[in-house]
Amino acid sequence: MIQGTGSNVGKSMLVAGLCRAAVNRGLSVAPFKPQNMSNNAAVTTNGGEIGRAQALQAMACGLDPHTDMNPVLLKPESDVGSQVVVQGKWFTTVKARAYAALKPQLLDAVLDSFNCLKSRHHLVIVEGAGSPAEVNLRDGDIANMGFARASDTPVILAGDIDRGGVIAQIVGTQAVIDPQDAAMIQGFLINRFRGDPTLFDDGYKLIEQHTGWPGFGVLPWFGDAWKLPAEDALDIATPVRTTGLHIVCLKLSRIANFDDLDPLAQDPGVRLTMLHAGQPLPVDADVVIIPGSKSTRGDLEFLKQQGWDEDVRAHVRRGGHVLGICGGYQMLGHTVADPGGIEGQAGTTQGLGLLNIHTEMTEHKRLSTINATHVPTQRVFSGYEIHIGHSSGEDRKRPFAQINGTDEGAISPDGRVAGSYLHGMFRDDGFRTAWLAQFNVVASDQCYDQAVNATLDALAAHMETHLDIDRILGCAR
Repeated sequence: MIQGTGSNVGKSMLVAGLCRAAVNRGLSVAPFKPQNMSNNAAVTTNGGEIGRAQALQAMACGLDPHTDMNPVLLKPESDVGSQVVVQGKWFTTVKARAYAALKPQLLDAVLDSFNCLKSRHHLVIVEGAGSPAEVNLRDGDIANMGFARASDTPVILAGDIDRGGVIAQIVGTQAVIDPQDAAMIQGFLINRFRGDPTLFDDGYKLIEQHTGWPGFGVLPWFGDAWKLPAEDALDIATPVRTTGLHIVCLKLSRIANFDDLDPLAQDPGVRLTMLHAGQPLPVDADVVIIPGSKSTRGDLEFLKQQGWDEDVRAHVRRGGHVLGICGGYQMLGHTVADPGGIEGQAGTTQGLGLLNIHTEMTEHKRLSTINATHVPTQRVFSGYEIHIGHSSGEDRKRPFAQINGTDEGAISPDGRVAGSYLHGMFRDDGFRTAWLAQFNVVASDQCYDQAVNATLDALAAHMETHLDIDRILGCAR
């Protein structure tokens, strides 16, 4: 189990690299994260949803994503509450304090999924959440030491030197955690070192002396990490380009499934801008993407607070194009109604009015992988659905796509505003090429999935060079 000295220290990437390194050694490997908090979810082959990081790790293992890989997924719907998904299905929606009382009830499901993976594979590599040093959350813990102790899983602690203070990160973790928890830790590693790693030799020895834990190595900064799908919206990285089709994505407060953008960011014919709160829409934008959201009505209000509603309307008047995906599609209509209060307080919110549709939230959540035909280009592509709500209206007569003969999505009469519930469409190389061709952009001939796999291979090789992978894998029991 890889635990971290804090959030965002690179645990997901480390697990993905270890998974690929173990697969390269001929082992059958599976990733596992007991509890994850993310609105960036993947649809699994067994009809559920898990965190996007575990889907990437599954890819590193050569596996299809499965709900056992992430049995508890928390999807924040507000600053104080989250939807709780257990073994791929909605379980309940709770406030943060109420979840603390709920956690012990979820341990059985966590251990059940973990044992299922153990029975099917030679090795399971586990990712912790946050940090075991958050001792205020230790009671009832299922994400870090609570899980490690219950499952007798050995732990390696990862520190992030790029943040500074890595000696205190690791030594301080040992100082504050329970001695029995500390006994689960087999050693440590240092992540994200920039420069000459030998400059940290004295610090490395100091950590070993203070903790009694052996070190497994210092991992230099992996420059291609941005090419791997990010799970946290804070980690969205876009290459700096001054030319190409300018696509601007609105970074909503509850942005979801934003890995839709990764294939576009990597195409050299595209200049992708993530528009942050308080920033105006650039006047040279060619296409505006309104992405998915875990709280459509809440993010509609957020969008209006930034003045983006007027910016997007002005963009359309100038002849620009807009694509709304899932929650973004719903926002493009006249109204979004939630009479049952499924996503929060019951009520109706006025949309942007750029598509002649109305949306009503419903309890049923659609979770499925699909094959569809993009109506404007007649290009067949694969993707997935993960949403609640149903949209209807006149612009549905001009569908974005067709799925088994059924119309999906909507397009405005002038063709410049489109919306769809379908995620993952840009991962399909043929669709991405055809979609970009509408804007006279010749797409790269690079296969996106092959590029991600090549990056995983490069990551594994990078870790093999700088970490003692034999000793790390040797900790398993």
